[in-house]
Amino acid sequence: MGAGMDNEYFASINDVSKQLNVPAHTLRYWEKQFPVAIRPTTGNGGRRYYRAETVRRLMVIRDMLYKHGLTIAGVKKLLRDGKLPDTADDFMADGTAVQKSAVTASKKNTDIINAAITMLEQAKNILA
Repeated sequence: MGAGMDNEYFASINDVSKQLNVPAHTLRYWEKQFPVAIRPTTGNGGRRYYRAETVRRLMVIRDMLYKHGLTIAGVKKLLRDGKLPDTADDFMADGTAVQKSAVTASKKNTDIINAAITMLEQAKNILA
């Protein structure tokens, strides 16, 4: 079973911090907030080492907080309900209606703004 090799990979907190583009202190904070989901192994001198599976979970948590605008409490609820998706993209696919409508509203607003800009540019050309 070659898949087992993946689980044996451990990354330092600095590696994970760089990979996720999140400061190490934020990772330590999330570890306190989501102790069930994020349990790094501690090595010599209390250094944290993360399994590949934990790094993937951290990525999803990061995306839930930063891309989807969930709160810490919102992510805790997903974890508690066993609904944290495997990837943040899955969240959009089967996410709540609120998430979908927010994205739709954002797209509509962008379309309206773009149409207004086009009209303003045309008016400017006429008046120029």
